[in-house]
Amino acid sequence: MNALVQNLLANYVAWVHAMPIYSAMVQFAILGTLGELISKWVINKSFKYPFSFAITLWKMVVWAILAIGIKYAFKGFTGYVEYLEAHGMLPSLGKFGKAFAISAFMNLQFGIALVLMHRVLDNIPEKHKNWNNLHKGIFSLIWFWIPAHTVTFMLPDTYRIGLAAVWSLALGLILGFFNRR
Repeated sequence: MNALVQNLLANYVAWVHAMPIYSAMVQFAILGTLGELISKWVINKSFKYPFSFAITLWKMVVWAILAIGIKYAFKGFTGYVEYLEAHGMLPSLGKFGKAFAISAFMNLQFGIALVLMHRVLDNIPEKHKNWNNLHKGIFSLIWFWIPAHTVTFMLPDTYRIGLAAVWSLALGLILGFFNRR
């Protein structure tokens, strides 16, 4: 790795360690909102900016709020699986098995509440409430988030939130293609 990349990585790691909640909020505010933007571009087959300035700010705030819960869920469900494994309530799982168990427990429990909360927060600035296709968001926990977070939980803790934010951008792109007009 060249010196510039090493320096950037070292600064990123220092920032995440110094400000774990704030760094999660910033990463999700930027990448989650970008994922929604890309999704709209793909759906509409146009690079016209789909949101007003106020809605863009609202989406960034929503993603920042969700990031707080995500950060705590990452820590909590990691501890939960480690506790179960340490007390013989789960077999020794190995690296992949542990990552999968954390991802599955987290997404099948916390993930449903997160999808619902995201929709509630998205609905606040709208003139009408949109509950359409909520099942697709919940189903994405199984086909996308459990596998994606299995990879995420195989990484050191420092990189998990950053990758999760990147995954939210990737899901925006995928959903955009699924929902093209």
